[in-house]
Amino acid sequence: MNHPKDKLQELKQFQEEASIRIQTLGQFHLWRNNEKVDSKQWGRDKTIQLLQYLISNRQRHALHKEKIMDHLWEEGNDRDFKVAMHGVNKVLEPERLSRTEPSFVIRQGVSYQLDLNKVWIDAEALEQYIIIGNEALGEDQAISKQAYKSAITLYQGVYLPNRIFEDWSSEEREKIQVLILGAYVILAEILLQENPLESIRLAQCAIAIDNTWEDAYRLQMQAYIIKGNRPQAIKAYQKCADVLDQEYGIDPLPATKNLLQEIENIS
Repeated sequence: MNHPKDKLQELKQFQEEASIRIQTLGQFHLWRNNEKVDSKQWGRDKTIQLLQYLISNRQRHALHKEKIMDHLWEEGNDRDFKVAMHGVNKVLEPERLSRTEPSFVIRQGVSYQLDLNKVWIDAEALEQYIIIGNEALGEDQAISKQAYKSAITLYQGVYLPNRIFEDWSSEEREKIQVLILGAYVILAEILLQENPLESIRLAQCAIAIDNTWEDAYRLQMQAYIIKGNRPQAIKAYQKCADVLDQEYGIDPLPATKNLLQEIENIS
C-alpha cells in the first residue's frame, strides 16, 4: 500500500500531467492539453449536461444510457443522447479518428463512464486529498496539513453552480460541502496551538459556507482564548447561539456550552 506521502505526490503529478482537466467548483471549465475549451466548442447545452452528469456519477459503475436520459432530459430520445455523447467525445478528443474507441469515456455496450485514470477533476482530487489527510492524521502531521491545504486550495466555490437546481447534481454538491467543511475544521484544529489566528480564519471560511457549523465556532472560541482575547471568545459563542436559534430554534451543543463556561470561569 502506498504511503500517504506517495499518494499526495501522485495526485499532484496527475494534476500537472493530465491532458484533460476539469473544474467543477465555483464554475465549470475544461482544459485540453493546458488550453481552456471555449464555450463555442461545446455546441449544445445537452453536451455539457451529459459530461457534468458523468462527472457527478463518476464513482458509480458504468451508467446505463436509459438511466442517464431519464435523469437529464424529460423529453430526451436516443438521437439526443447520441448527439450529446458525440459532442462530449468531440470536445475531449477533437482529432480522434472515426470508428476508433474514445480514450476518456469508457463504453460497455449501452453503459458509459469517465476514465478517472485519464481525466483530472477538481472535485475528485479534493476528495482524494481529504482521504489522504485523514489517513495521515495523527501519524504524519506535515502530510496531513499539506493534504488538507491542497483540498482547500481546490475549493473555489459551490459544485456546478449552473446546475444548482438539478436533482442529479445535488448529492455530489452536498457531499463536497461536508468534505470541505471537515477539511477546514480539522486543519484549524491541527493549527490551533501553533497558529491560532490561522485557525480563526479557517473556521471563518467554514462558517461562510455554512453559518450553522458549530465545530467552527467552538474552534474560534478556543483560538481566541489562546490569543488571550476572552471578549471575542464569548462573542463567538453568542454568534453561534444566535444563528442556531434563528435557523433551527435550538441551543448550542453541551460541548459548546461547557466551553463557554470554562471561558467565563477564567479569572
